[in-house]
Amino acid sequence: MKEDGVLLDVTRAGVAVITLNRPEAHNAFNALVVERLNDILDELRGADGVRVVLLEGAGKNFSAGADLEWIRAAADYTHADNLEDARALAGMLNRLHTLPQPTVALVTGAARGGGVGLIAACDMAIATRDASFAFTEAKLGMIPAIISPFVIRTIGERAARRYFLTAETFDADEAYRLGLVQWVVESKEALAQESERLVTQIFQNGPDALHAVKDLIQAVAARTDYEHVLDNTAHRMADIRVTKEAKEGVAAFLEKRKPSWIV
Repeated sequence: MKEDGVLLDVTRAGVAVITLNRPEAHNAFNALVVERLNDILDELRGADGVRVVLLEGAGKNFSAGADLEWIRAAADYTHADNLEDARALAGMLNRLHTLPQPTVALVTGAARGGGVGLIAACDMAIATRDASFAFTEAKLGMIPAIISPFVIRTIGERAARRYFLTAETFDADEAYRLGLVQWVVESKEALAQESERLVTQIFQNGPDALHAVKDLIQAVAARTDYEHVLDNTAHRMADIRVTKEAKEGVAAFLEKRKPSWIV
């Protein structure tokens, strides 16, 4: 379904490919994209024939994260509507994170904010050398609330403090050092080859065993009440969206000017 910005391809036996399909918006996601991703992930959860899930972005970039036009519109939502929106996003990331099949993000170009959250919610990631990453929320007067449980769990608290607070951009080698991606390749062609190698490797393993392995990792690695944490982040996102600073930051970005706090 191209109109809602997400494609699902299950034509190859055992492999599902989810493509964020809004290249004109750098594959930013809005409420429709989040809803579609939730539906797709629910469908794949019960798909016995699917043994691995690949997540990619159409065009040059992986994902710019949340669509700022969506965020700007949300500033006029009621708190209840914003909370519903935020919970849908949190639910989508958690569905991806807890999907029984192995998940692999294929990263090219820019990944920003929630786009990096998608990568962190996957089991593994391969990036091209020219990929770049950033948590840009603070530049917009926002916070990386919904993605924080997945990102902090992946790169650690210390690195999260640096990159959340500075909003600086980092490259694929740094993403590899942080553990955000596990392989860095030189080109899109090499990305396709490496993903094929990885799929072949995964296919050597028992599908039911892999489901059990993922459940094991989730159980052993969990150090907090995840449902409580996700709901807490949803409340924080709903609160920050309507603040004066967030409205100014998003407006400044869309109007291609500096926000009021930069003098």
